[in-house]
Amino acid sequence: MEVEDTISVMRTEKKYLLSYQKKNILENRLSGIMKRDEYGRMGRYFVRSLYFDSIYDDDLFDKINGLEYRKKIRLRIYHPEQKWVKLELKQKRGAVQNKKTIKISREDAEQMMEGRYDFLLKMQGPLPIALYQIMEQGVYRPKCLIEYHRAAFVEDTNNTRITIDSETGVTGRYENFFSDRISLQPLLKYPTLEVKYNGFLLDYIKEMLEIADFTEVSLSKYEMSRLEMI
Repeated sequence: MEVEDTISVMRTEKKYLLSYQKKNILENRLSGIMKRDEYGRMGRYFVRSLYFDSIYDDDLFDKINGLEYRKKIRLRIYHPEQKWVKLELKQKRGAVQNKKTIKISREDAEQMMEGRYDFLLKMQGPLPIALYQIMEQGVYRPKCLIEYHRAAFVEDTNNTRITIDSETGVTGRYENFFSDRISLQPLLKYPTLEVKYNGFLLDYIKEMLEIADFTEVSLSKYEMSRLEMI
């Protein structure tokens, strides 16, 4: 199978919790100074992710134990009828993240959900091979499905991206990844804000966040979802 060029993004990532009142205020303010993301309508869209982990949950415990270097592997779609699926390897060292993405077919995604990764060996580039080795050696399997609604804003300078996620839910029924409607357990009471950028955050965006008076948190939807289901 031919694979599209691997997309690799390395940025600083900061996360915050905010009230619904502050969410609305911040969205209005960001609309005046940043562009809406091209995905969805007016920068708003649905996100559904299926996370994988090893037989011993190595990635989960690396996060729980606060290791500086950690990783996550996930499938991601933006609509249940989508013909292609994002396969992502997200690596973090402290606050800096490196996310590598390739697109695979729905059929290949279904193979992954069954624990079959041989199709990766037929794809071009180093990322499919690396993912195959990690997932075969660690006996990776689907662990949880997370869904939420996102509002996103972008600024080309320093590859800046701000997202606000709400209505976050989780389920262990990973076989419903492509289902139109799924039953979710609420995960977060409040919306979450993520700020990503290269190098440094532009002053006018930084001032906007300081006005909002957010407190940075070490937040992982995957970690929270797994602990919620225990």
